[in-house]
Parts: sequence; C-alpha cells; structure tokens
Amino acid sequence: MSSPAAPAASYSTLRLAPGDVLIRQGEPGGTLYVLEEGELGVVRDGVDIATVSRPFSVVGEMSVVLGTPTSATVKARQPSTVRVFADARSTLSQDADFAFRIAYLMACRLDATSSLLVEQARKHGGKPEGDVFSRILSALHLPEQPGFTIARDDMFGRPEEAAFRD
Repeated sequence: MSSPAAPAASYSTLRLAPGDVLIRQGEPGGTLYVLEEGELGVVRDGVDIATVSRPFSVVGEMSVVLGTPTSATVKARQPSTVRVFADARSTLSQDADFAFRIAYLMACRLDATSSLLVEQARKHGGKPEGDVFSRILSALHLPEQPGFTIARDDMFGRPEEAAFRD
C-alpha cells in the first residue's frame, strides 16, 4: 500500500513551532493533515493518547470521515511540517485511491485498538475492570442501541448499498 504522500504533493504546506496547535478538540473538522517531518502530540480530554512522528502519518481523518467535530487536540512537540487538505471530504470523494488509503489507515488503527483491548481483557479476566473491556469491545462492533445511531449513508451521501457497488 502506498503512502498518502502522492496526493498531498499538490496541497499547501504548514510549518509549526513547538506548542503550535494544529487541531483543537471539539472544533469543526473537515481538514486532513499529512505529516512530512517533526513530531505531533495527540491529547483527548486531557489524556495524552498518541505521538505522531512517522512521515506521511495522517491526522484529522476521523472528523473528515464522520462529519463530526474533532475528537482530539493535536499540537507540535517539535518543529514540524504538514501538508494541508482544507476540503478533505471533497478530495476524498474525487480521489478513490486516496479515499481507500484513508479507509485502510482507519481500519488498521481500529484493528490495533481491538487487539490491545482483547489483550487487556484477557489480562484482567475475572476482575471488575474486565467488564469495562467487554463493553468497549462490544461498542467497537457498533451495536444498535437506544440513543445510538449508525449512519446508513456513506461519507459522500450515497445510500449504504451504493457505496459497495462497482
């Protein structure tokens, strides 16, 4: 699988100093960023959840795909350069290969999260916190529950079944 770098070459570049905020949790999303160099820190609800330092890593994709406010704050930890997709949803709708790469990235992250949760659930089996892991694993399978809605349209507004047609 190739990196998201190729489509990013035609978009603007942003340079960040240490401490600069790239994404602020809870604000409207829609912009996708590809790290060229540097290091970014990801914080959600005050908890440091990730360090992003691998070139061509992508941040901002969740809010773009889900159409929701951003889920975390992303700050530069050292001088960093990112490529900016200001209207990422439109870019993804016009570039199927790039859209697939983003979907692949998200699936890999979900798989890694699921594996970690399974490992932790096994480690804590039979203990009260074990139920927490079971509930999280169940939530990852998006069960239909009162007050929980699963979108029936794909990210481009097509009916679910149209998203999987040739």
